[in-house]
Amino acid sequence: MTKQYDYDVLYLGSGHGTFDGAIPLAQSGVKVGIIEADMIGGTCPNYGCNAKITLDAPVTLTRAAERLSGIVQGKLTIDWTQNEAHKEAVINGLPDMIGGLLDQSGIDVIHGRGVFEDNHTIIVDGKAVTADKIVISTGLRPHRLDIPGTELAHESRDFMALKTLPQKIAIIGSGYISMEFATIANAAGADITVLMHGDRVLRQFHAPYVDKVVTDLEQRGVTFIPNADVTAFEKHGNQTQVAYSNGQSLLVDWVLDASGRIPNVENIGLETIGVTYNQSGIPVNDYLQTNVENIYASGDVLDKKQPKLTPTAIFESTYLFKQFSGQTKSPIQYPVVPSVVFTSPRIAQAGVLVEDSEKGDYDVQQTDLTKDWYRQVDNETIADNILIFDKQHHLVGVTEVSEQAENVVNTLLPAIEFEFGPDKIGRLIHLFPSIGMATWGQL
Repeated sequence: MTKQYDYDVLYLGSGHGTFDGAIPLAQSGVKVGIIEADMIGGTCPNYGCNAKITLDAPVTLTRAAERLSGIVQGKLTIDWTQNEAHKEAVINGLPDMIGGLLDQSGIDVIHGRGVFEDNHTIIVDGKAVTADKIVISTGLRPHRLDIPGTELAHESRDFMALKTLPQKIAIIGSGYISMEFATIANAAGADITVLMHGDRVLRQFHAPYVDKVVTDLEQRGVTFIPNADVTAFEKHGNQTQVAYSNGQSLLVDWVLDASGRIPNVENIGLETIGVTYNQSGIPVNDYLQTNVENIYASGDVLDKKQPKLTPTAIFESTYLFKQFSGQTKSPIQYPVVPSVVFTSPRIAQAGVLVEDSEKGDYDVQQTDLTKDWYRQVDNETIADNILIFDKQHHLVGVTEVSEQAENVVNTLLPAIEFEFGPDKIGRLIHLFPSIGMATWGQL
Protein backbone atom coordinates (compact mmCIF):
# COMPACT_ATOMS: atom_id res chain seq x y z
CA MET A 1 0.00 0.00 0.00
CA THR A 2 1.11 3.54 -0.72
CA LYS A 3 2.54 5.97 1.85
CA GLN A 4 1.02 9.05 0.23
CA TYR A 5 -2.12 8.76 2.39
CA ASP A 6 -2.74 9.10 6.13
CA TYR A 7 -4.08 5.55 6.31
CA ASP A 8 -4.00 2.36 4.33
CA VAL A 9 -7.62 1.66 5.26
CA LEU A 10 -10.09 4.17 6.69
CA TYR A 11 -13.51 3.16 8.00
CA LEU A 12 -16.50 5.49 8.12
CA GLY A 13 -18.43 4.21 11.15
CA SER A 14 -17.27 2.08 14.09
CA GLY A 15 -19.91 -0.66 14.41
CA HIS A 16 -19.59 -4.39 13.89
CA GLY A 17 -19.20 -3.80 10.17
CA THR A 18 -15.91 -2.15 11.15
CA PHE A 19 -14.25 -3.12 14.41
CA ASP A 20 -14.38 -6.91 14.22
CA GLY A 21 -12.20 -6.78 11.10
CA ALA A 22 -10.35 -3.52 11.71
CA ILE A 23 -8.69 -4.81 14.89
CA PRO A 24 -6.97 -7.86 13.35
CA LEU A 25 -6.24 -5.80 10.23
CA ALA A 26 -4.30 -3.25 12.28
CA GLN A 27 -2.59 -6.05 14.19
CA SER A 28 -1.37 -7.42 10.85
CA GLY A 29 0.57 -4.21 10.22
CA VAL A 30 -1.94 -2.24 8.13
CA LYS A 31 -2.37 1.41 9.16
CA VAL A 32 -6.05 1.82 10.08
CA GLY A 33 -8.23 4.78 10.99
CA ILE A 34 -11.89 4.96 12.03
CA ILE A 35 -14.22 7.96 11.84
CA GLU A 36 -17.17 7.94 14.26
CA ALA A 37 -19.70 10.68 14.95
CA ASP A 38 -21.53 8.86 17.76
CA MET A 39 -20.68 6.12 20.25
CA ILE A 40 -17.83 3.69 19.60
CA GLY A 41 -19.23 0.31 18.61
CA GLY A 42 -22.27 1.59 16.75
CA THR A 43 -25.88 0.61 17.27
CA CYS A 44 -25.72 -3.01 18.42
CA PRO A 45 -23.61 -2.75 21.60
CA ASN A 46 -24.93 0.64 22.68
CA TYR A 47 -28.63 0.89 21.87
CA GLY A 48 -29.51 -2.23 19.93
CA CYS A 49 -28.99 -5.96 20.45
CA ASN A 50 -27.11 -5.89 23.76
CA ALA A 51 -29.47 -3.42 25.42
CA LYS A 52 -32.56 -5.20 24.13
CA ILE A 53 -31.58 -8.67 25.29
CA THR A 54 -30.71 -7.30 28.73
CA LEU A 55 -34.16 -5.72 29.04
CA ASP A 56 -35.69 -8.99 27.83
CA ALA A 57 -33.97 -11.23 30.40
CA PRO A 58 -36.59 -10.64 33.15
CA VAL A 59 -39.35 -11.38 30.62
CA THR A 60 -38.01 -14.89 29.98
CA LEU A 61 -37.75 -15.41 33.74
CA THR A 62 -41.36 -14.37 34.39
CA ARG A 63 -42.56 -16.55 31.52
CA ALA A 64 -40.74 -19.56 32.97
CA ALA A 65 -42.21 -18.91 36.42
CA GLU A 66 -45.65 -18.59 34.84
CA ARG A 67 -45.33 -21.94 33.08
CA LEU A 68 -44.23 -23.56 36.34
CA SER A 69 -46.91 -21.87 38.41
CA GLY A 70 -47.84 -24.02 41.38
CA ILE A 71 -44.36 -25.48 41.47
CA VAL A 72 -42.83 -22.01 41.70
CA GLN A 73 -44.84 -20.10 44.28
CA GLY A 74 -45.72 -16.42 43.96
CA LYS A 75 -46.13 -14.09 41.00
CA LEU A 76 -43.03 -12.37 39.66
CA THR A 77 -43.25 -8.76 38.45
CA ILE A 78 -40.75 -6.61 36.59
CA ASP A 79 -39.50 -3.39 38.14
CA TRP A 80 -38.90 -1.33 35.00
CA THR A 81 -36.66 1.26 36.63
CA GLN A 82 -34.40 -1.44 38.04
CA ASN A 83 -34.45 -3.30 34.73
CA GLU A 84 -33.35 -0.20 32.85
CA ALA A 85 -30.65 0.50 35.44
CA HIS A 86 -29.37 -3.07 35.08
CA LYS A 87 -29.27 -2.61 31.31
CA GLU A 88 -27.17 0.51 31.73
CA ALA A 89 -24.80 -1.32 34.08
CA VAL A 90 -24.37 -4.10 31.52
CA ILE A 91 -23.75 -1.97 28.43
CA ASN A 92 -22.26 1.31 29.69
CA GLY A 93 -18.72 -0.02 29.63
CA LEU A 94 -18.90 -1.42 26.09
CA PRO A 95 -17.81 1.73 24.17
CA ASP A 96 -14.71 2.10 26.36
CA MET A 97 -13.98 -1.62 26.09
CA ILE A 98 -14.22 -1.55 22.29
CA GLY A 99 -12.32 1.74 22.17
CA GLY A 100 -9.60 0.18 24.31
CA LEU A 101 -9.23 -2.72 21.89
CA LEU A 102 -8.96 -0.28 18.99
CA ASP A 103 -6.33 1.74 20.83
CA GLN A 104 -4.31 -1.34 21.79
CA SER A 105 -4.31 -2.37 18.14
CA GLY A 106 -2.86 0.97 17.06
CA ILE A 107 -6.05 2.24 15.39
CA ASP A 108 -6.69 5.98 15.36
CA VAL A 109 -10.29 6.89 16.20
CA ILE A 110 -11.28 10.24 14.73
CA HIS A 111 -14.39 11.63 16.41
CA GLY A 112 -16.68 13.71 14.23
CA ARG A 113 -18.95 13.57 11.22
CA GLY A 114 -17.20 12.52 8.02
CA VAL A 115 -18.11 13.66 4.51
CA PHE A 116 -16.34 12.54 1.33
CA GLU A 117 -14.43 15.22 -0.57
CA ASP A 118 -13.02 12.77 -3.12
CA ASN A 119 -12.58 9.00 -3.28
CA HIS A 120 -9.46 9.15 -1.11
CA THR A 121 -10.42 12.02 1.21
CA ILE A 122 -12.98 12.46 4.00
CA ILE A 123 -13.47 15.81 5.69
CA VAL A 124 -14.05 15.59 9.45
CA ASP A 125 -14.96 18.89 11.10
CA GLY A 126 -13.00 20.81 8.49
CA LYS A 127 -9.93 18.56 8.57
CA ALA A 128 -9.01 16.30 5.65
CA VAL A 129 -8.25 12.63 6.35
CA THR A 130 -6.94 10.51 3.48
CA ALA A 131 -6.67 6.79 2.80
CA ASP A 132 -5.80 4.34 0.06
CA LYS A 133 -8.97 2.32 0.69
CA ILE A 134 -12.13 3.51 2.44
CA VAL A 135 -14.88 1.31 3.90
CA ILE A 136 -18.37 2.75 4.36
CA SER A 137 -19.93 1.17 7.45
CA THR A 138 -22.52 3.72 8.46
CA GLY A 139 -25.31 1.26 9.26
CA LEU A 140 -29.02 1.99 9.55
CA ARG A 141 -31.11 4.50 11.43
CA PRO A 142 -34.78 4.53 12.46
CA HIS A 143 -37.25 5.57 9.78
CA ARG A 144 -39.53 8.40 10.87
CA LEU A 145 -43.07 8.83 9.61
CA ASP A 146 -43.47 11.94 7.46
CA ILE A 147 -46.73 13.11 9.04
CA PRO A 148 -47.88 16.08 11.14
CA GLY A 149 -46.57 15.84 14.69
CA THR A 150 -43.87 13.28 13.89
CA GLU A 151 -41.60 14.99 16.43
CA LEU A 152 -43.95 13.72 19.17
CA ALA A 153 -43.02 10.11 18.43
CA HIS A 154 -39.90 8.36 19.72
CA GLU A 155 -37.45 5.81 18.36
CA SER A 156 -36.04 2.55 19.70
CA ARG A 157 -33.06 4.25 21.34
CA ASP A 158 -35.46 6.38 23.38
CA PHE A 159 -37.47 3.34 24.48
CA MET A 160 -34.40 1.58 25.84
CA ALA A 161 -33.45 4.72 27.79
CA LEU A 162 -36.81 5.17 29.55
CA LYS A 163 -36.30 5.54 33.30
CA THR A 164 -40.02 5.10 33.92
CA LEU A 165 -42.28 3.00 31.73
CA PRO A 166 -45.31 4.91 30.39
CA GLN A 167 -48.64 3.24 31.13
CA LYS A 168 -50.17 3.47 27.66
CA ILE A 169 -47.90 3.04 24.64
CA ALA A 170 -48.70 3.05 20.92
CA ILE A 171 -46.20 1.23 18.71
CA ILE A 172 -46.27 2.09 15.01
CA GLY A 173 -45.18 -0.84 12.85
CA SER A 174 -45.15 -4.62 13.17
CA GLY A 175 -41.58 -5.75 12.48
CA TYR A 176 -38.77 -6.97 14.74
CA ILE A 177 -38.50 -3.88 16.94
CA SER A 178 -42.25 -3.45 17.32
CA MET A 179 -42.86 -7.03 18.39
CA GLU A 180 -39.85 -7.30 20.68
CA PHE A 181 -40.59 -4.05 22.48
CA ALA A 182 -44.31 -4.86 22.68
CA THR A 183 -43.35 -8.12 24.40
CA ILE A 184 -40.99 -6.42 26.87
CA ALA A 185 -43.27 -3.47 27.72
CA ASN A 186 -46.37 -5.64 28.06
CA ALA A 187 -44.54 -8.00 30.42
CA ALA A 188 -43.51 -4.99 32.51
CA GLY A 189 -47.14 -3.88 32.85
CA ALA A 190 -47.72 -1.34 30.07
CA ASP A 191 -50.91 -1.17 27.99
CA ILE A 192 -49.70 -1.71 24.40
CA THR A 193 -51.41 -1.00 21.10
CA VAL A 194 -49.63 -2.03 17.89
CA LEU A 195 -50.74 -0.09 14.82
CA MET A 196 -49.83 -2.22 11.81
CA HIS A 197 -49.04 -0.88 8.34
CA GLY A 198 -50.63 -3.92 6.69
CA ASP A 199 -52.48 -7.00 7.83
CA ARG A 200 -49.51 -9.24 8.70
CA VAL A 201 -46.98 -9.12 11.52
CA LEU A 202 -43.35 -10.21 10.99
CA ARG A 203 -43.65 -10.97 7.30
CA GLN A 204 -40.13 -12.46 7.25
CA PHE A 205 -41.25 -15.42 9.37
CA HIS A 206 -43.57 -18.43 8.93
CA ALA A 207 -47.10 -17.02 9.26
CA PRO A 208 -48.65 -19.83 11.38
CA TYR A 209 -45.83 -19.44 13.92
CA VAL A 210 -46.25 -15.68 13.93
CA ASP A 211 -49.96 -16.16 14.58
CA LYS A 212 -49.13 -18.19 17.70
CA VAL A 213 -47.03 -15.33 19.06
CA VAL A 214 -49.64 -12.71 18.20
CA THR A 215 -52.44 -14.73 19.80
CA ASP A 216 -50.38 -15.15 22.95
CA LEU A 217 -49.71 -11.40 23.14
CA GLU A 218 -53.39 -10.63 22.53
CA GLN A 219 -54.30 -12.90 25.41
CA ARG A 220 -51.87 -10.90 27.52
CA GLY A 221 -53.64 -7.67 26.63
CA VAL A 222 -51.75 -6.34 23.59
CA THR A 223 -54.06 -4.82 20.97
CA PHE A 224 -53.23 -5.15 17.26
CA ILE A 225 -54.86 -2.81 14.74
CA PRO A 226 -54.29 -4.01 11.16
CA ASN A 227 -54.08 -1.64 8.18
CA ALA A 228 -53.81 1.35 10.49
CA ASP A 229 -52.81 4.19 8.21
CA VAL A 230 -51.38 6.54 10.85
CA THR A 231 -51.90 10.11 9.66
CA ALA A 232 -50.90 12.41 12.53
CA PHE A 233 -49.71 12.80 16.11
CA GLU A 234 -51.13 15.62 18.20
CA LYS A 235 -50.31 16.77 21.72
CA HIS A 236 -53.18 16.60 24.23
CA GLY A 237 -51.93 17.79 27.59
CA ASN A 238 -49.44 15.19 28.82
CA GLN A 239 -50.64 12.67 26.27
CA THR A 240 -50.40 12.16 22.52
CA GLN A 241 -53.30 11.48 20.20
CA VAL A 242 -52.58 9.10 17.33
CA ALA A 243 -54.85 9.63 14.32
CA TYR A 244 -55.27 6.67 12.00
CA SER A 245 -57.60 5.01 9.46
CA ASN A 246 -61.04 6.46 8.75
CA GLY A 247 -60.88 9.25 11.29
CA GLN A 248 -60.14 7.00 14.27
CA SER A 249 -57.80 8.06 17.07
CA LEU A 250 -56.03 6.70 20.13
CA LEU A 251 -54.88 8.65 23.19
CA VAL A 252 -51.65 7.35 24.75
CA ASP A 253 -48.84 8.42 27.05
CA TRP A 254 -46.00 7.61 24.65
CA VAL A 255 -45.52 6.73 20.99
CA LEU A 256 -42.82 4.50 19.52
CA ASP A 257 -42.24 4.93 15.79
CA ALA A 258 -41.04 1.46 14.79
CA SER A 259 -41.92 1.88 11.13
CA GLY A 260 -38.59 0.51 9.93
CA ARG A 261 -34.90 1.26 9.55
CA ILE A 262 -33.18 2.94 6.62
CA PRO A 263 -29.53 3.09 5.48
CA ASN A 264 -27.31 6.02 6.41
CA VAL A 265 -26.33 7.05 2.89
CA GLU A 266 -27.40 10.69 2.76
CA ASN A 267 -25.22 13.73 3.46
CA ILE A 268 -21.91 11.86 3.53
CA GLY A 269 -20.79 12.91 0.06
CA LEU A 270 -21.56 9.76 -1.91
CA GLU A 271 -22.88 11.88 -4.77
CA THR A 272 -19.62 13.83 -4.81
CA ILE A 273 -17.51 10.73 -5.41
CA GLY A 274 -20.08 8.93 -7.56
CA VAL A 275 -20.85 5.97 -5.28
CA THR A 276 -24.14 4.37 -6.31
CA TYR A 277 -26.81 3.90 -3.65
CA ASN A 278 -30.55 3.42 -3.36
CA GLN A 279 -33.25 3.25 -0.70
CA SER A 280 -32.02 -0.20 0.35
CA GLY A 281 -28.40 0.86 0.75
CA ILE A 282 -25.16 0.62 -1.21
CA PRO A 283 -24.83 -2.12 -3.86
CA VAL A 284 -21.48 -3.93 -3.86
CA ASN A 285 -19.87 -6.70 -5.87
CA ASP A 286 -18.72 -10.06 -4.52
CA TYR A 287 -15.68 -8.37 -3.00
CA LEU A 288 -17.80 -5.82 -1.09
CA GLN A 289 -16.51 -3.20 -3.50
CA THR A 290 -18.74 -0.32 -4.59
CA ASN A 291 -18.79 1.02 -8.14
CA VAL A 292 -15.82 3.23 -7.12
CA GLU A 293 -12.75 0.97 -7.14
CA ASN A 294 -11.14 1.89 -3.82
CA ILE A 295 -14.39 2.34 -1.88
CA TYR A 296 -15.89 -0.65 -0.08
CA ALA A 297 -18.91 -1.09 2.19
CA SER A 298 -19.91 -3.53 4.91
CA GLY A 299 -22.63 -4.08 7.47
CA ASP A 300 -26.24 -2.97 7.45
CA VAL A 301 -25.64 -0.12 4.99
CA LEU A 302 -25.30 -2.68 2.19
CA ASP A 303 -28.05 -3.33 -0.32
CA LYS A 304 -28.02 -7.12 -0.02
CA LYS A 305 -30.27 -10.15 0.14
CA GLN A 306 -28.65 -11.48 3.31
CA PRO A 307 -30.33 -10.50 6.61
CA LYS A 308 -29.08 -7.17 7.96
CA LEU A 309 -27.93 -8.53 11.28
CA THR A 310 -24.91 -8.12 13.55
CA PRO A 311 -23.40 -11.55 12.74
CA THR A 312 -23.64 -10.77 9.02
CA ALA A 313 -21.79 -7.48 9.56
CA ILE A 314 -19.12 -9.30 11.58
CA PHE A 315 -18.66 -11.82 8.76
CA GLU A 316 -18.32 -9.02 6.18
CA SER A 317 -15.89 -7.05 8.32
CA THR A 318 -13.76 -10.14 8.87
CA TYR A 319 -13.82 -10.91 5.16
CA LEU A 320 -12.48 -7.42 4.37
CA PHE A 321 -9.70 -7.93 6.93
CA LYS A 322 -8.65 -11.10 5.11
CA GLN A 323 -8.85 -9.38 1.74
CA PHE A 324 -6.94 -6.24 2.77
CA SER A 325 -4.26 -8.22 4.61
CA GLY A 326 -3.66 -10.43 1.59
CA GLN A 327 -5.05 -13.61 3.14
CA THR A 328 -7.64 -14.07 0.41
CA LYS A 329 -8.30 -13.01 -3.15
CA SER A 330 -11.56 -14.93 -3.33
CA PRO A 331 -15.01 -13.35 -3.43
CA ILE A 332 -17.07 -13.39 -0.25
CA GLN A 333 -19.01 -16.59 0.27
CA TYR A 334 -21.79 -16.12 2.78
CA PRO A 335 -22.64 -19.07 5.02
CA VAL A 336 -26.21 -19.82 6.05
CA VAL A 337 -27.40 -16.78 8.02
CA PRO A 338 -29.97 -17.43 10.76
CA SER A 339 -32.46 -14.87 12.02
CA VAL A 340 -34.59 -14.60 15.15
CA VAL A 341 -37.18 -12.32 16.67
CA PHE A 342 -36.84 -12.11 20.45
CA THR A 343 -40.49 -12.28 21.36
CA SER A 344 -41.53 -14.76 24.02
CA PRO A 345 -41.71 -17.40 22.63
CA ARG A 346 -39.03 -16.67 20.02
CA ILE A 347 -39.25 -17.45 16.32
CA ALA A 348 -35.99 -18.43 14.64
CA GLN A 349 -35.08 -19.73 11.20
CA ALA A 350 -32.14 -20.62 8.98
CA GLY A 351 -31.55 -22.02 5.51
CA VAL A 352 -34.44 -22.95 3.23
CA LEU A 353 -37.63 -21.28 4.47
CA VAL A 354 -40.91 -23.13 4.81
CA GLU A 355 -42.58 -21.16 2.04
CA ASP A 356 -39.64 -21.77 -0.32
CA SER A 357 -39.61 -25.49 0.42
CA GLU A 358 -42.90 -25.80 -1.46
CA LYS A 359 -41.08 -24.81 -4.66
CA GLY A 360 -38.40 -27.51 -4.45
CA ASP A 361 -37.98 -31.24 -4.01
CA TYR A 362 -37.68 -31.45 -0.24
CA ASP A 363 -38.83 -33.64 2.61
CA VAL A 364 -40.56 -31.55 5.25
CA GLN A 365 -40.85 -32.72 8.86
CA GLN A 366 -43.26 -30.88 11.18
CA THR A 367 -43.13 -31.57 14.92
CA ASP A 368 -45.27 -30.50 17.86
CA LEU A 369 -42.48 -30.11 20.38
CA THR A 370 -44.82 -29.73 23.36
CA LYS A 371 -45.11 -33.53 23.27
CA ASP A 372 -41.33 -33.94 23.68
CA TRP A 373 -40.36 -34.87 27.22
CA TYR A 374 -37.56 -32.30 27.33
CA ARG A 375 -39.95 -29.44 26.50
CA GLN A 376 -42.30 -30.70 29.21
CA VAL A 377 -39.61 -30.12 31.84
CA ASP A 378 -40.60 -26.44 32.02
CA ASN A 379 -44.10 -26.86 30.56
CA GLU A 380 -43.58 -25.19 27.21
CA THR A 381 -47.03 -24.64 25.72
CA ILE A 382 -45.97 -23.08 22.40
CA ALA A 383 -43.24 -25.13 20.76
CA ASP A 384 -43.26 -26.30 17.14
CA ASN A 385 -40.65 -26.68 14.46
CA ILE A 386 -40.31 -27.56 10.80
CA LEU A 387 -37.17 -29.28 9.52
CA ILE A 388 -36.49 -29.32 5.78
CA PHE A 389 -34.28 -32.03 4.24
CA ASP A 390 -33.01 -32.65 0.74
CA LYS A 391 -33.44 -36.11 -0.81
CA GLN A 392 -30.09 -37.27 0.64
CA HIS A 393 -31.46 -36.37 4.11
CA HIS A 394 -29.15 -33.40 4.56
CA LEU A 395 -30.80 -30.76 6.72
CA VAL A 396 -31.20 -27.61 4.57
CA GLY A 397 -33.61 -25.51 6.63
CA VAL A 398 -35.16 -25.10 10.07
CA THR A 399 -37.90 -22.87 11.46
CA GLU A 400 -39.00 -22.98 15.09
CA VAL A 401 -41.30 -21.16 17.49
CA SER A 402 -40.49 -21.84 21.15
CA GLU A 403 -38.76 -20.45 24.18
CA GLN A 404 -35.60 -22.22 22.97
CA ALA A 405 -35.87 -21.37 19.26
CA GLU A 406 -32.63 -19.38 18.98
CA ASN A 407 -30.65 -22.13 20.73
CA VAL A 408 -32.18 -24.82 18.54
CA VAL A 409 -31.32 -22.99 15.32
CA ASN A 410 -27.79 -22.23 16.52
CA THR A 411 -27.37 -25.89 17.40
CA LEU A 412 -28.41 -27.05 13.93
CA LEU A 413 -26.38 -24.53 11.88
CA PRO A 414 -23.38 -26.85 11.41
CA ALA A 415 -25.64 -29.56 9.99
CA ILE A 416 -26.96 -27.10 7.39
CA GLU A 417 -23.71 -25.31 6.56
CA PHE A 418 -21.52 -28.41 6.34
CA GLU A 419 -24.18 -30.74 4.90
CA PHE A 420 -23.92 -33.37 7.60
CA GLY A 421 -25.39 -36.67 6.50
CA PRO A 422 -26.66 -39.47 8.77
CA ASP A 423 -23.15 -40.94 9.20
CA LYS A 424 -21.64 -37.70 10.50
CA ILE A 425 -24.67 -36.95 12.65
CA GLY A 426 -24.34 -40.43 14.14
CA ARG A 427 -20.78 -39.61 15.22
CA LEU A 428 -21.93 -36.88 17.58
CA ILE A 429 -22.37 -37.65 21.27
CA HIS A 430 -24.14 -34.83 23.09
CA LEU A 431 -24.41 -33.80 26.70
CA PHE A 432 -27.59 -35.25 28.16
CA PRO A 433 -30.09 -33.99 29.09
CA SER A 434 -29.82 -30.78 27.06
CA ILE A 435 -31.60 -28.82 24.35
CA GLY A 436 -28.77 -29.82 22.01
CA MET A 437 -29.38 -33.53 22.59
CA ALA A 438 -33.13 -33.09 22.14
CA THR A 439 -32.61 -31.07 18.96
CA TRP A 440 -30.10 -33.35 17.22
CA GLY A 441 -32.35 -36.27 18.11
CA GLN A 442 -34.85 -34.94 15.56
CA LEU A 443 -32.45 -35.46 12.64
